[in-house]
Amino acid sequence: MSEARIASVAGEASGDLLGAHLVGALSDRRPGLVFHGIGGPRMADQGFESLFPMEKLAVRGYVEVLRHYREIMGIRRELLARLLEERPDLFIGIDAPDFNLDLEHRLKSAGIPTIHYVSPSIWAWRRWRLKRIARSVSHMLVLFPFETEIYREAGVPVTYVGHPTADTIPLEVNKAAAREQLRLPSGKQIVALLPGSRQSELRYMADVFVLAAKRLHAQVKDVHFVCPTASRPTRDLFEAAIHRNDALELPLTLMFGHSHEALAAADVALVASGTATLETALLKTPMVIVYKMSPLTWKIMRRMLYLPYVGLPNVLAGEFLVDELLQDAATPEALANALLALMGDTPRQARQVERFIEIHHSLRQDNATKAAEAVLAVMDASRARGRIHASG
Repeated sequence: MSEARIASVAGEASGDLLGAHLVGALSDRRPGLVFHGIGGPRMADQGFESLFPMEKLAVRGYVEVLRHYREIMGIRRELLARLLEERPDLFIGIDAPDFNLDLEHRLKSAGIPTIHYVSPSIWAWRRWRLKRIARSVSHMLVLFPFETEIYREAGVPVTYVGHPTADTIPLEVNKAAAREQLRLPSGKQIVALLPGSRQSELRYMADVFVLAAKRLHAQVKDVHFVCPTASRPTRDLFEAAIHRNDALELPLTLMFGHSHEALAAADVALVASGTATLETALLKTPMVIVYKMSPLTWKIMRRMLYLPYVGLPNVLAGEFLVDELLQDAATPEALANALLALMGDTPRQARQVERFIEIHHSLRQDNATKAAEAVLAVMDASRARGRIHASG
């Protein structure tokens, strides 16, 4: 049997990390596999050959996408032509659905099996994409258990592989050690503030987070806030909000990174909706979820939502386990009151933590191993069909 070749595309850092774990697990199980396509430095460390810089695809926002549209489409055309000529045994699109689904459709139509790794959030909105996904994908790998039924009903073969973050975060969290590591003051109630990892999110949420913290501090004197920022620009935006809202006296530890340590150290957290809410749940920290965006975007998205809640902990729990304060409801007074109520309600905190533990166990599936086994099963079945066809 000739050596098998797997092509793949990861479009940003999170996909590069997923791809690196997958490539490593595949290489362990099937030495000699050849990997190429578009990936980042972590995938390259596992022996992946990137034919184009991944950074070319890591573009966010409608304006930025339009500005780089011709270049991105040129990359996709060139990559498609090369893959159609070389005919890899399998293609894996890692997230980046806007880039990968069209590519997968063309490859699948040409007889090359395609796997998409990480489902778009069709369970929340844009479920009309299911038809497009069914045309493009030979097999879907999903991170959440509730996604499997959606794809089965659409006739798309699917495997639940668990969430990689659930594998890396320990089941039991040492709160005292996290506080000591971050040198947080003893004898204080610690509140983690996570207003988002993107500059666009900080522009809408930095002020409301700062003002909510000020209101809470006015009512709870023995509180200390900790805010991990994702980058220098997001830190600058948060610091500007502190100055703008006369909050220089706020008892606050502001830092780069260390979001997991901050959440592990906290008694409660105020978290912008997104992946951070899942991390907060996995770190067993009671929380309040908040989100604000442009009024126009909110108006459009609200009409397209399928579920009554948006936070991943609530989606996974199937109920309003965690308060969600969205858009116009996300006022400083409402956020401060929600945090204050949670801090004073020990049974409610315990119930959140109990459900978070259940969620952690359900998502802790040895993600890379399960994904690699599913990939090899699809590839081996395709190669076997090819041999039968050739011999016939």
